[in-house]
Amino acid sequence: MPNVTRLASLLLLTTVLCPAAALAQAGGAAPPVVTPPTGGATDPAAAAPDDAQAAEEPIIEVSAPGVDTAPADIVVRGRRNIVRATPEVVSILSSEDIARTGEGDIAGALGRVPGLSVVGNGLVYVRGLGDRYSLALLNGLALPSPEPLRRVVPLDIFPTSVIGSAVVQKSYSVNYPGEFGGGVINLTTTAAAREPFLTVGASVSGDTETTGKLGYTYYGSSTDWLGFDNGDRAIDGAFGDAFRSNKVIGEGTNFTRAQVQAITADLTNSRTSVLQRNRNIPANYGVDLSGGTTFGLAGAELGVIAAAGFSNSWRTRDATQQTQGGDLIGTDFQVVRTDNRVVANGLLGLSAKIGAHDIRFTNLLIRDTLKIGRLAAGYDVQVGDPVPGGPAQQINQRTSWFERQLFNSQLVGEFDFGDIDLDLRAAYANSQRNAPYERSFNYVYDTTARDYVNNLTTNPQSAGITFSELDEDVWNAGADLNYKVPGARNLTLSAGGAYLDTTRSSTRRDFAFRPASALPGGVTEQRPDYLLSDYNVYTYNILLVETSGLAGTARYQGDLTVSAGYAQATGDIVEGLRLQGGVRYEQGKQSVTLVDLFAQGGLTQIPAIEKSYWLPAATLTWNLRPDMQVRLHGSKTIARPQFRELAPQVYFDTESDRQFFGNPFLTDSTLTNAEARFEWYFGTQQRISLAGFYKRINKPIEAIATFTGGAALITTFGNAPSARLYGAEVEVQKYVPLNGLGLDQHRLVLIGNYTFSKSEIQVDDGDTTILNDLRGPRPAREVFFDGDPLTGQSKHIANAQVGVENTALLQQLTLLLNYASKRVSSRGPASGGVRQSDIFERPGLTIDLIARQGLRLAGRELELKFEARNLTGAAYDETQDVRGTPIFINRYDVGRSFSLGASLKL
Repeated sequence: MPNVTRLASLLLLTTVLCPAAALAQAGGAAPPVVTPPTGGATDPAAAAPDDAQAAEEPIIEVSAPGVDTAPADIVVRGRRNIVRATPEVVSILSSEDIARTGEGDIAGALGRVPGLSVVGNGLVYVRGLGDRYSLALLNGLALPSPEPLRRVVPLDIFPTSVIGSAVVQKSYSVNYPGEFGGGVINLTTTAAAREPFLTVGASVSGDTETTGKLGYTYYGSSTDWLGFDNGDRAIDGAFGDAFRSNKVIGEGTNFTRAQVQAITADLTNSRTSVLQRNRNIPANYGVDLSGGTTFGLAGAELGVIAAAGFSNSWRTRDATQQTQGGDLIGTDFQVVRTDNRVVANGLLGLSAKIGAHDIRFTNLLIRDTLKIGRLAAGYDVQVGDPVPGGPAQQINQRTSWFERQLFNSQLVGEFDFGDIDLDLRAAYANSQRNAPYERSFNYVYDTTARDYVNNLTTNPQSAGITFSELDEDVWNAGADLNYKVPGARNLTLSAGGAYLDTTRSSTRRDFAFRPASALPGGVTEQRPDYLLSDYNVYTYNILLVETSGLAGTARYQGDLTVSAGYAQATGDIVEGLRLQGGVRYEQGKQSVTLVDLFAQGGLTQIPAIEKSYWLPAATLTWNLRPDMQVRLHGSKTIARPQFRELAPQVYFDTESDRQFFGNPFLTDSTLTNAEARFEWYFGTQQRISLAGFYKRINKPIEAIATFTGGAALITTFGNAPSARLYGAEVEVQKYVPLNGLGLDQHRLVLIGNYTFSKSEIQVDDGDTTILNDLRGPRPAREVFFDGDPLTGQSKHIANAQVGVENTALLQQLTLLLNYASKRVSSRGPASGGVRQSDIFERPGLTIDLIARQGLRLAGRELELKFEARNLTGAAYDETQDVRGTPIFINRYDVGRSFSLGASLKL
């Protein structure tokens, strides 16, 4: 077996470099347009804006539930400051804002919003609260997740090219679903073009730790580079027949030895099990195409917009992964992993404007494929002590293939009847995750053979294969009615209802390869594909044995049904003082049903969580003067467990490189929220805001680490008794003309935000919690310490943008800084009633540089873009401190990345 060679990693952008809307700055296609995300009274200071200021306001587009549409047009074309005009506390990223960050996916762009941080694969944390407290919507409607570990969708699968705007609302209003802990993120797809356009783009990128360097790959199939398997990983033939028989595969009652041998030999072998060195990992590339047009027909204005993108990227990371063993390091491995990620996306939007009424039909397809080659070398003290200067005690190999796919189809109608506005929304969405042929091989160094051996029986010598599949359907509908009371003081009455039906099916089948008798020495030294060759299968009786029962249930079905209705009123109490208040009634039923796939009986079903809630919310806005206002907000919201947090099925998370296991005893969390905010709008698109916030959470769900028998780290979940979160945030946006420096039509862009937040878990004597074991209720102090911070919560989050841009044409140079302080990634493992210290992640400081330049090429508009990312070379660091000894749970260099792209408007 080969020795492990140093590698490193970097999460590279899967980028479709230039959204069509961004080219509007160079002329041509107009960027998208805005509708306020919530109903409300007109901002007095914005009712009659200065014409010059209105002309400079960006055009943004927002489609969300309960919109109070503008007269005669759902689109508000920059006639007021949207952030100020909405009754609630919001942050908005326009297409211009997104383009300035240079991010290829919307998760990266959202990381620049005050109080937001991005964790792992595109999971957005609002004010330090985990992804379960963040609600993601697309055009105001729910989305399914292609991730088995969570119900929320990871936002890194959304290329910025298909997003017209992103609205982050941090204060709750009752037109949104009640699962609103930290905030709601509403993404609006580009609906229509105000003039015809066709744009093509391409990019190439690389990083200092991956591109042109050594990595580990495997063949897979001839079409893997497209993100599609050619059928080599299909579950067919003798193995497919046995797999679909819903019988436990193994020699015995269901299958004879000869049948199991045929089943074992039928599996695709060398193409999925031979890990190879690639000494020159290629550069990343991406291409995209977008176009749109608008035309008149029979008195209606019809629009068509389409976008497609494809990217292929590589990331290699050389990680140190350790776990505790008593007061020392129990396991210590160097883990080298190379990811090849292929993303394809397509958007087709049709729109119709008939008088004051707007209808949009949006279809979105995103396919995200990840191919992983992983090699680890190290030791486990339970197997033996390491030999200084000698070969690694063990070598572990994994090869994996993960296909994620999201399809979403929405029909939205926004109708304006003068004083009455009616919004109707309906959507169907489907997400899938297919992971065939997750292979693993574990070899141990044998001093007698002077080679690595695998006898397939003696711990940890083994070989295994896993097949998993997830399919989720979401049906979503809603209706919102706004009535502007004539003659009243800007009074708007709103009411609406919503329905959500989510169904998830998840299957995981685990298998091991075991010989009927001991293998001879020469065979145990063979490489993986020779070890499991057809010859060895038939000669030495190497048989496939199903072990699915050891990893929890093989299949479960998750169901969530939510019915809701709300009423809301918005109006001026006196001039300059307006109130928005309402209440939402929400009834939900959530269940995870274990499926007896093998008809063995004995399954204990998990009781459904069936609860209803009254969720009030109110926001008071006081206009101190035409450019200043103060907001006070209070509300009650909820957070439900995610399916994977409930289901007793093992899942290997590719990002954290560890296993997760659900807890069927989890219950809902309830939140009480309060906020006070001061805002000063001292110029066009310029502002200062200062806010303080407080949240009390009853029964928050926390990630808890534990160890398996083999000292492997596994994460489960539990309800803490209660917690509180409080903090403050400040945001500044300022433009400084540079005419005095001889730079006519140039301005300095200064954008910054800082969030301080502190959370404390509260544990009293007598508090209990239940984990997924046979013990039942236990003292909560065994799992949670009083005063512990919530998992995922950084005390300090800061973003800054310093740039120079031309106000007459597309020419920008932007320096972006992002900082997040350490945060708990998992509660410390408990053993014998004694809990170890927590596991912390330290994101640190990152600095990026983005340059954009618009040019004319043969009479066409051309945009060039250059990106330099992570200039500080910040590393990923997840560490546990054990009595002064640092345990590196996961630590690797990220490296610096560079990208060059171009887009041309045809």
